[in-house]
Amino acid sequence: MQIQVNSDSNIEGREKLVAHVRGVVQSALSRFSDRITRVEVHLSDQNADKSGQDDKRCMIEARLRGRQPTAVTHTAATLDQAIDGAADRIQRSIESDLGRLQDQD
Repeated sequence: MQIQVNSDSNIEGREKLVAHVRGVVQSALSRFSDRITRVEVHLSDQNADKSGQDDKRCMIEARLRGRQPTAVTHTAATLDQAIDGAADRIQRSIESDLGRLQDQD
């Protein structure tokens, strides 16, 4: 499973953050790793230098073999919360998609 991390210019600590994001995503999606070809993570700070509630955003798109991409977004007060929330959402979304696929068989 290939994990690509992108961030806007307002996000600092790039190398450490990328390692953290990859770890969280890998952990959340490890059960599906044989079915996932690529995961893209996009991080942004929507208010830039201004502080604000729920201004950190994490969007995760997972591409499953033979399926349309699945994408989720989570906003939170901190990047860690946004990343964890989006990882949880993508995990539940993939579980749901694959569950429906099994129900059709």
